Amino acid sequence: MTTEHGSDRGTERNPGANGKPPEKVAGTIVVERVTHQEVPAICALYKKVVETQPGGLPVELLKGWTPTPLEFTSWMEGVTYFVARRDGRLIGSVGCEVRHGACQLVHLVVDPEFRRQGVASALLGTAVEWARRANAAVVWVDPLAKLTAAVGLLKQLGFSEVGVLHKHMWAEDVRVFERQI
Repeated sequence: MTTEHGSDRGTERNPGANGKPPEKVAGTIVVERVTHQEVPAICALYKKVVETQPGGLPVELLKGWTPTPLEFTSWMEGVTYFVARRDGRLIGSVGCEVRHGACQLVHLVVDPEFRRQGVASALLGTAVEWARRANAAVVWVDPLAKLTAAVGLLKQLGFSEVGVLHKHMWAEDVRVFERQI
């Protein structure tokens, strides 16, 4: 399954009356299933994201978010992963795991250089469509409460907050969101 997602952000525009050159063209975001050859690049992306996280998150939690290729390969068992690319560069990933008619989204990550450019929206849109095709009735995700940008995006994409797990993960609060499909 390959999905292309366009964005009007950063697209080329005709020069205005002032004659300034057009803005840089941003390529289309392409989302497709992960292959085993991409595992090292995905692990490098997770490491890059963790290294740019603001302080205040437990070290143990951050270690868990930086898998080795062998660890990521074990994550793939029973989980369908998608990657996002722009101009051939891997810039995001998300996993989808269906159990008992519900699809849990796991390990969503976006390259910090490409945030707020529609990458997470493209990944989540593809994940929801995949879950629908897998006959899931609901999609759910449980981000850390501190990840306010993720929380805002989920609400924007039609997810409803259905609970909070206090001190759930390394003493961090986790918010639970779901979306009926």
